[in-house]
Amino acid sequence: MLKPLVLKLNLPDTLNNISIERIAIKLRPAAEKKIKQEQHPWIFDESIEKQNKKGKSGDLAIVFDKRKNSFLACGLYDADSPIRIKLLQFNQASTINESWFKKVIANAYELRKPLLTTDTNAYRLLFGENDSMPGFIADVYDDTVVLKIYSSIWFPYLKLILPIIITQTNANVLLLRFSRNVTKSANKIGLHDGDVIYGHLVDENIIVKEHGIKFKVNVRKGHKTGFFLDHRHNRLAIGKLAESKEVLDVFSYAGGFSVHCVVGGAKTVTSLDISEQALSLASSNVKLNSANANLKLVRGDAFKQLDLMILNAQKFDIVIIDPPAFAKQASEIDRALDSYAKLAKLGSQLVKKGGTLILASCSSRVSADKFFETNERALYGSGLQLFRKTFHDIDHPIGFKEGAYLKTGFYRLTKTKVP
Repeated sequence: MLKPLVLKLNLPDTLNNISIERIAIKLRPAAEKKIKQEQHPWIFDESIEKQNKKGKSGDLAIVFDKRKNSFLACGLYDADSPIRIKLLQFNQASTINESWFKKVIANAYELRKPLLTTDTNAYRLLFGENDSMPGFIADVYDDTVVLKIYSSIWFPYLKLILPIIITQTNANVLLLRFSRNVTKSANKIGLHDGDVIYGHLVDENIIVKEHGIKFKVNVRKGHKTGFFLDHRHNRLAIGKLAESKEVLDVFSYAGGFSVHCVVGGAKTVTSLDISEQALSLASSNVKLNSANANLKLVRGDAFKQLDLMILNAQKFDIVIIDPPAFAKQASEIDRALDSYAKLAKLGSQLVKKGGTLILASCSSRVSADKFFETNERALYGSGLQLFRKTFHDIDHPIGFKEGAYLKTGFYRLTKTKVP
């Protein structure tokens, strides 16, 4: 077994019984070419031409050049996924040990340092494949780290990795969250979603700061790891536009945009979401930052409520539309694009002259080019002109094509609408 740093971790003894074996892999030509040219971190099951033994999740897979028989890449074997190998290291052979993980985590932390010079204590330390840790997310909320694990490949390495993360972040608490597809296998070895692995969690609701603005995050039951950190830069930018403005925040969830607009001096803010719990959280987050905010909560289906607002001739200076991911698989892309187009058209009818429409997508299956093209067609003749595009904040680096998911367009109504 790999030797971890010494920290008192609340992990089951069953982890000690997981052995790690090495598997030699050779690939079909197209897959080998993709690794050589792109250093793409995924190897699908059908891309494997030959392996010297049957693998289990967490085994170290070493990929050899088919012709030269030299080292090409290495990664972790995933017996439960069609993405059979998640690659960690390319071109130069390296031992995947404590030193390797220390270097990867230290590099990730260094990349986030500029963000930490702001009045911010909530950030993503590890962003899966983009930080050479496929299927592994680490979000920091003040002194608490929340890990979201999307593959059982990481179970044999937890005792090694967790102390490094705790040491690097000076965390007092660390807890685990699991994706739905991993929960069953985690439970089998004594791990459960929300388990506190290190320290003592006094309250699962943590108050964090984002550019000086406060948010309440439920690290045990909140969506994903508790909060959507990726829109931080967009929330800051929109908050700076909000002074004396009337704002509509659609799909408001925890009120991230709403809160920044309130702090930015908005005249009124309307938060729209289908979830009563989300609206309650948005209201709570607004109150954390302002006792006198003019906040209106609207519960309902976004498409229906926007139709109703148009029918009632409502107009806003700023309309923010940030829906959940509409396309989680390739078969859903066309339907997602239709939904984005419909939202763009609805939003365009709610913007005052001189106002701003913000349209966002977090669907990784929908490319940025497709998203912006769809918006352009939907907004044709509306008088809305694109003046800014944004993508990921610095704690969500993009290391491969599929790692790019967030795209946002800022549109201003400056021209006369075409009949």
